[in-house]
Amino acid sequence: MNYMAEEAEVVDFVDEMDGGAAGGVEDVEVNEYDLLTKATDTSSGQARNGQDIQGIPWERLNITREKYRLTRLEQYKNYENIPLSGEAVDKECKQMEKGGNYYEFFHNTRSVKPTILHFQLRNLVWATSKHDVYLVSNYSVMHWSSISGNLSEVINFAGHVAPSEKHAGSLLEGFTQTQISTIAVKDNFLVAGGFKGELTCKHLDKQGVSFCTRTTYDDNAITNAIEIYDSIRGGINFMASNNDCGLREYDLETFQLLNHFRFPWPVNHTSMSPGPGKTVSTVQGHSDYSFASAWHPDGRVFATGNQDKTCRVWDIRKLSSPTVILKGNLGAVRSIRFSSDGQFMVVAEPADFVHVYSTRDDYRKRQEIDFFGEISGVALSPDDESLYIGIWDRTYASLLQYNKRHKYGYLDSCS
Repeated sequence: MNYMAEEAEVVDFVDEMDGGAAGGVEDVEVNEYDLLTKATDTSSGQARNGQDIQGIPWERLNITREKYRLTRLEQYKNYENIPLSGEAVDKECKQMEKGGNYYEFFHNTRSVKPTILHFQLRNLVWATSKHDVYLVSNYSVMHWSSISGNLSEVINFAGHVAPSEKHAGSLLEGFTQTQISTIAVKDNFLVAGGFKGELTCKHLDKQGVSFCTRTTYDDNAITNAIEIYDSIRGGINFMASNNDCGLREYDLETFQLLNHFRFPWPVNHTSMSPGPGKTVSTVQGHSDYSFASAWHPDGRVFATGNQDKTCRVWDIRKLSSPTVILKGNLGAVRSIRFSSDGQFMVVAEPADFVHVYSTRDDYRKRQEIDFFGEISGVALSPDDESLYIGIWDRTYASLLQYNKRHKYGYLDSCS
């Protein structure tokens, strides 16, 4: 679907609070309103002392957090391509038990402002270490260091972007005003996908851009997802999923097209198995369109996320039905991440909720991370120590950081 998320399309938290059905903000002077919306960070120490993790001053509003949460649950409209797909699931599925406590809140950074271009595409936050995060903010790909507190621009797509290296098939004239729909970052590589089939590749340890190409000139050419992975033949590759019904595989060292797979439907998301790549089967079970998938590190289990508000976990040894069906609170499952050690699966809804499931407990126990705002993406660091969540909101946009809990507890040295 050729659809961009306009500001008015995705409900803004402050807009809802300001005279909306939730009850509204009390009549305040201008300077008090500035105080309500002032961008201040929240540390773990402040959160333990009762401060809202997003810095929302509930004590100054005429509605409690609990009441507003109920209002959101009642009024948030899940987007469906197949009418009533979510309602059918609501009747069939029960949610898994809450009570898991695997990651604890560490910091909320308001100076980092993630954004979303397309409301169905939410893979816009990536972590290359527990301290290094890459995300999309308007026309820019940004880097955030949680150690230095430094936010820097990696690529600005608002102007002209052209490759500084020469490779076969590269579009040497580059692009102008590229609308970035998705990104992927792994090790020292960054690949950004555009709304018109653009692909831009960059080595993070080099100046400039290495490679630019336009994968398709189809009228519906949105780059829906990018996956960077280690090739079974050696080296590192990436795959680009596109709305033109194509899936393209590239060598990320030579930037050459290795494979072009064609399907009778748009490719919304692709994830690579750790095992050898061959078509095993087609699975059925979801009742709407899927925009998320991920493989467990063991190569036997994978998960799919759908607009029917479920994440379904599958085992390749028994594909006739899912191993488990996991239901969300508000809406579609927009992104899924397995931890590197395979102990956890992180599932993000379009807004307000991220769920962390324990694979050791067969997904029967989960931690529910609860906040307000549209989710631009979720990312686990390669060592699984940090979990980052991008929140898109005109007032309370931020980057949430959670750290993995250990038996000895985390030293709160930054609070």
